[in-house]
Amino acid sequence: MEDLVKIGKEFVQAMRDRRGLASVEELYAENAQSIEAVVPPVRQFRITKGRDAIKGKREDWLATHEIQELEVDGPYVHPPNRFGVRYRAEVVQKGTGERMTLCEIAVYSVAEGKVVLEEFFMLPK
Repeated sequence: MEDLVKIGKEFVQAMRDRRGLASVEELYAENAQSIEAVVPPVRQFRITKGRDAIKGKREDWLATHEIQELEVDGPYVHPPNRFGVRYRAEVVQKGTGERMTLCEIAVYSVAEGKVVLEEFFMLPK
């Protein structure tokens, strides 16, 4: 459990420091997968496969959104290999100027010290 807590804390700190994009390279397995709750507006699909594709997904999102405020709470560990994180963000869509509040929970599965799966759960309107 010690390793799970360590990677969870490193992950949460990277997100709080707004190093989420950079953390993909250091914290994710090469064959990691990301599953969204719904198909995101800037994407064509819910499931993203591979560390480079996950990095690209984050780059696409950051290209269309500006984060005004970000709260990251966790990690909430679930031994032997999962942790959860709660997010709340105030963002502005760059194209429209629309301000939004986003709330979600993500569950991360870890194998051999790397994130192998992230699953996002949204708060319905």
